[in-house]
Amino acid sequence: MIITVTLNPALDKTVEIPDFTLDAVNRIESIRFDPGGKGLNVSKVIAKLGGTSTAVGVLGGAAGERIAEAMQALEIPCDFTFTQGETRTNTKVVDPARHTNTDLNEPGLRVDAPLLERVLAVVTKKIAAGNIVVLSGSLPQGAPADTYEHWTAACRQAGARVFLDADGDALAAGLRGRPYLVKPNNHELARLTGRTLETVDDFRQSAMELIEQGVERVVVSMGADGALFVSRDSALLAEGLRVPVGSTVGAGDSMVAALAYAAEQNLSEEETVRLATATSAANVMCSGSQAAERAEVEKLLPRVVFHAL
Repeated sequence: MIITVTLNPALDKTVEIPDFTLDAVNRIESIRFDPGGKGLNVSKVIAKLGGTSTAVGVLGGAAGERIAEAMQALEIPCDFTFTQGETRTNTKVVDPARHTNTDLNEPGLRVDAPLLERVLAVVTKKIAAGNIVVLSGSLPQGAPADTYEHWTAACRQAGARVFLDADGDALAAGLRGRPYLVKPNNHELARLTGRTLETVDDFRQSAMELIEQGVERVVVSMGADGALFVSRDSALLAEGLRVPVGSTVGAGDSMVAALAYAAEQNLSEEETVRLATATSAANVMCSGSQAAERAEVEKLLPRVVFHAL
């Protein structure tokens, strides 16, 4: 079983504005709403791949109710904890004329220690040996910086493999809990190391440093430049796929979803690389944070090129 955790979810509002201009009146040509937040995005993609996950998270207010209803409509199993306050709404401005994507993210709900412990108990009670828990996204207001360290250790103790996708202090702390896999993008990895990383060898070396700290697998997504898949025994570089861009929102989440699905299905390393690369590219072609159909992923699989370093 795969369990995804989203402590700071959002209602994603995607608007399309050709020639989006600052300090001017802009006219919206289209608008869509999707349940968002990294863990929820992961669950949506897993469902499209043919897998099953349970989405756990914290919601509040009318936006939270709207997210819960949308996830139910997608027939994705969920176990949400509702609290006071209003779940954030994140606005994504897509400009098809200038080929830009601009994110306007709200801060989100405020949580406290008792609430976080209740949600963690929900997660650990669901875990059976060999399950996968995906911890991803920013932390809500009020959550300690070491939240992912505590949660990773608790999920590992319950028998789960933890996949961590975070940034900044949340990622640095989470690493101390020794997750099974981490998926920083190139910018997040550079911030984590405090160094300028420019070449593939720079990224591979930094990934190996994380493995020396106890992580078993590191996947570095590099946008159009592809992705680097590193374990103690191998390093594979997948080239980026050129596809028409609908929205870059959730591209990394799609890769995490494919990695979790592949691990649950016991796919080979080569099959995992192909699926993760194709799934991420297929979701870039979609509007908003909706998930691509499995058929679109299948079309891209033969185009994936990778080689060992």
